[in-house]
Amino acid sequence: MTTVPTAKGRVQGRRTGDGLVFSAIPYAAAPVGPARFAAPRPAPRWDGVRDATRPGPTAPSPERAFGALDMAPFFGPGWVRGEDYLTVNVWTPDTAARGLPVMVFVHGGGFVSGSAQAALYDGTGFSRDGVVLVTLNYRLGAPGWLSVPGAPDNRGLLDVLAALRWVQEEIEAFGGDPGNVTLFGQSAGATIVDAALAEHADSGLFRRVISQSGNGLGAFVPAQAELVANRLGSVLAVPVAELAEVPDERLIAATPQLRGMDLAVDGRFDPLLRLTPFGLVLERQPAVSVAAGAGAEITLLVGNNTEEGNLYLAPNCDLDQSTLDDVRSVAARAHPDPDRLVAAYRAQRPSATAGELRSAVLGDALFGAGTRALADAHSAHATTYRYEFAWRSTALGGSLGAAHGVELPFVFDSARGPGSHGPNSLLGTEYDPELGAEVHSAWVRFATDGDPGWERYTTPRRPVRRFARPSAVVSDPHPLERGAWRNTATR
Repeated sequence: MTTVPTAKGRVQGRRTGDGLVFSAIPYAAAPVGPARFAAPRPAPRWDGVRDATRPGPTAPSPERAFGALDMAPFFGPGWVRGEDYLTVNVWTPDTAARGLPVMVFVHGGGFVSGSAQAALYDGTGFSRDGVVLVTLNYRLGAPGWLSVPGAPDNRGLLDVLAALRWVQEEIEAFGGDPGNVTLFGQSAGATIVDAALAEHADSGLFRRVISQSGNGLGAFVPAQAELVANRLGSVLAVPVAELAEVPDERLIAATPQLRGMDLAVDGRFDPLLRLTPFGLVLERQPAVSVAAGAGAEITLLVGNNTEEGNLYLAPNCDLDQSTLDDVRSVAARAHPDPDRLVAAYRAQRPSATAGELRSAVLGDALFGAGTRALADAHSAHATTYRYEFAWRSTALGGSLGAAHGVELPFVFDSARGPGSHGPNSLLGTEYDPELGAEVHSAWVRFATDGDPGWERYTTPRRPVRRFARPSAVVSDPHPLERGAWRNTATR
């Protein structure tokens, strides 16, 4: 059966070789007019059968490029115009099934770009293996994350929560178990997931969480968000109180003028190192809330990639051209004692080049330190598993390595998708199907029963599953770096 009843009306999907796909089902009303900067509202009903066989609109977003690297499979089609973009896509093995595990994915893209339509997030592999997969669009850029008077903060996160409520109400009709939902995300999506763990774990909307290369220390404090709003108002010559009335086109055109802003304020560093002016706005970092016991009822799988920072350096040849001054400059933007930080990375990597050191510091400042902090915080209260993805892509002449995002085709088993292979593509010219099966099956196992297949993460040993060839469990693989970031949760 390719037609499914929902509370708002029937939807018509399409059959694939491994199940069925339903695309662009609204989980909330279109965010237009005054609703663009408001909390999401329920989607309206529709008459007849809604066509869910084709992708729909995406959130307004600018074009993004990563030098010589083709990131189209990650970012998707870009801004596909249309008002009704707060939608979900559902892959299911069989709508007649009952009680299947459900996974809900939140895409990355620096809080300003990306969509659920990206080729990497094809859910065929999950539905083939007995999982109902839901991917979703949420508001990006200023509509999703700008802090303005009279509007709730973190509207993109509120969108994710609205999509999770849709799952609770509707997923049984697609074969899923609303009591067995795993919320997972990557990059900005993982940081959003971290906030859901810290702020909304008692909502009953999800049972487990997977955080892939997120940042448990990655939220802006209100004073930093105020700087962004004031700067945007200045760029557009519009009072901050009226920014919600500015059309999407003008907001997007102004976004590049916000890049590189110095958001250090009140003794706090910019947790996103000037890469994006938009993100979560919280009084307390997610890892700090989790350390105090938030999310203790949720099982967590959390990890990152070995060479995260390569994504931001290799495509423009900055790995080869980096100097020790560049290393210290990155460290100074992220740490109160940059010389001590650089010394720790040099001691852990005595033969590393300046480019490799710069990548390591950058990657940990953006993802690794916050991942480790979240793992330590959660493991003190609840079941936690930790991974590190170390397989090296051959892209860009081998310089991309185990960069940010390289794990995604392995997780989704989507390596055969368009644009994944080639000298300037995410996977390069090689792929390890056995490792792909290992990673993907670990995610499926975790979503099914909460055990990905290796021992729990506990201190002081800190066991980590390192995905490589061969994979292995290692104890505390980065002790010097971990020590150098200690006590920086409010940086």
